Amino acid sequence: MKQFIVLVLLLVQYNFYAQDTFSLEKPPVFSICEEVAITNLQSCFNTQVYNEIYNNFKVPTNLTEAGYKGEVVVVFEVDTTGQFKIVYTDAIHKELKDEAKRVFAEFPKVQPATYNGKSTFKQYSLPIKIPLVNQAEGANNATSPNTNATKVINPLELAAKKEYDNVNKELKDFENQSFKSQLNIQFTHSDYARFDRQMNMVGTNSHTASKPFVYEEVSKYFDFEAEQKELHKNTETWFGKKFWNEHLVQLQSDDYWFTIDPILDLQVGADSNLDAGTTYNNTRGFMVQGGLGKKLNFYASVFESQGRFADYVNRYAESLKAFGPDPAIIPGRGIAKRFKTDSYDYPVAEAYLSYAPAKFINLQFGHGKNFIGDGYRSLLLSDVASPSPFLKLNTKFWKIKYTNTWMWLKDVRDAVEVDNAFLTKYMANHYLSWNASKRLNIGLFESVLWTNSNNRGFDVNYLNPIIFYRAIEFETGQGAGNALMGATAKYKWNDDVNIYGQFILDEFSLGDVKAGEKSWKNKFGYQLGVKYYNAFKVDNLLLQFEYNRVRPYTYSHNTVVLNYAHNNQSMAHLWGANFSEAVIIGRYRYKRWFGDAKFIIGTRGLDFNDGTDDFSYGGDIYRNYNERPFDIGVEVGQGIKTTTFNGNIQAGYLLNPATNLKLFTDITVRNFNPEATTTTTFKNNTVWFNFGLRTDLFNWYFDN
Repeated sequence: MKQFIVLVLLLVQYNFYAQDTFSLEKPPVFSICEEVAITNLQSCFNTQVYNEIYNNFKVPTNLTEAGYKGEVVVVFEVDTTGQFKIVYTDAIHKELKDEAKRVFAEFPKVQPATYNGKSTFKQYSLPIKIPLVNQAEGANNATSPNTNATKVINPLELAAKKEYDNVNKELKDFENQSFKSQLNIQFTHSDYARFDRQMNMVGTNSHTASKPFVYEEVSKYFDFEAEQKELHKNTETWFGKKFWNEHLVQLQSDDYWFTIDPILDLQVGADSNLDAGTTYNNTRGFMVQGGLGKKLNFYASVFESQGRFADYVNRYAESLKAFGPDPAIIPGRGIAKRFKTDSYDYPVAEAYLSYAPAKFINLQFGHGKNFIGDGYRSLLLSDVASPSPFLKLNTKFWKIKYTNTWMWLKDVRDAVEVDNAFLTKYMANHYLSWNASKRLNIGLFESVLWTNSNNRGFDVNYLNPIIFYRAIEFETGQGAGNALMGATAKYKWNDDVNIYGQFILDEFSLGDVKAGEKSWKNKFGYQLGVKYYNAFKVDNLLLQFEYNRVRPYTYSHNTVVLNYAHNNQSMAHLWGANFSEAVIIGRYRYKRWFGDAKFIIGTRGLDFNDGTDDFSYGGDIYRNYNERPFDIGVEVGQGIKTTTFNGNIQAGYLLNPATNLKLFTDITVRNFNPEATTTTTFKNNTVWFNFGLRTDLFNWYFDN
């Protein structure tokens, strides 16, 4: 009997529990719904929510008059105290979202939802139809499916729906993060003069030859933020801010930042020697730069350009022509196709990634230019040629900065064309800069070029960042590569005067030097220069004098593809070899105003190439040096001795420091005076006037 009673009690208990399982979870309860059966509580809740909306929601007058039809999606929750809270709204018009928030903020407090008898929160979503209707009528029908009824939101769905808005919430007021980043400071001689003195004062441990600099290394010596504040223009309009002070698009959070800006180079001018009369350049493009975290930065710029330049520049561009139908290579930019009948179309793209895995290392991979030296020219590695792919490793510690650069170059001449493709050659160089004292800096440079001989491709031997390339050249065969060596030096006389120099050695024979016969084998060049900052106690006035001299046949090779060049342009001095020149430069900056003056006087030797005398006199680095007319008595300026004067004066106004947008005008005077006349070499005098608007991102070299 006892066992039967226990069994009956267990069955009764189980039946009661089974009938009440769904009562473990109960929705929020309005006061008007307190007497409603538990199975109808959700329907009653839905009805009261829609009644509150219908009775209180006010559709903005402008939308009513416009006959707007749509809906407002609302995600809300009822917390453990019975309070309604909006967590997400979505509508085309902001005023609808604001109205939904106002209405839900005025909802009455209700009994919170419960689970197993304990208060809990509930999240729901619903659409509010516009024009407004009483959606409670549909919510009353608990027996049939109802799309208007409130829906319980899954937490993952809620997080997903809030993700886009949370991205916007992460954004903060923009501060120019580039000033402390691993981004390159765009290399232009004029702009680098702003902080040249600060980096070259006696006692600094800076290294100024390997360029471009990254902002992080310069910010220790120059306050970019203070400069930005000094140049800031007070303006309240969006257009005024973007034109005078800011990037067009600038976004920043704790983890990333980026900017987007237009690129413009709009110039118009006149050259007395040009048949068309008018010169112009029409460049449009965009620039993107930013950072992901603290160590990774990125940059990209795309240029679409059409232009016609001074007559001597056009002739020089066409002399650089690659094989194929395209008529020219624009110096420093790239291959150009014909535009209309007498102009050029030349697209260019530059980009790189910059990564700092440790505080003493910066690694860059991209497509652009590099420069080694403290002067206007470089005899080691210059930026006069077109951009090329590169991998660069900068390592800085103690008193040393060590720069390794690997580049992929092109020889684009007819003589080396294979299957209608440009020939690829490779360059590897390393440059060691050592601050021997607080005044003296010494640098050592080595470079090697090689091609895909014997299908060797990119030779891994040259990936070693510390080995001497000359030793590798001997191991792989002396004809397999072209190695050059060089050195630099800089002495800080005081805070305002620096003396600098370079020496490049392509080939050297001590016996021939001692013989004093001026052998062709002694292929070398040197540079001497001085900079005078705050000249004559005038703040921001820089005066510079530089002398460069390179002997014939330097940078050339008997394997003609191993010349020190890319896209028919020298990777060092744009005159090639067999020249001497003196450069005088003055630069001045006052707030947003700037002025530059440059005067170049030089002598160089050119080839005759007239069918009678077709020898190489050592200026054209693309020619085989074995085509020389003699072995001794080789002097700078041999061949057609040509004197050149090139003067340029430029003045302008910096419109936007953030984008480096400048308004400028300049005048160039050029006298080219050879001792003999050929079809390609003749006396020429040029006066070229220019006026324009330019995003100043790179050096233009029109002093060929």
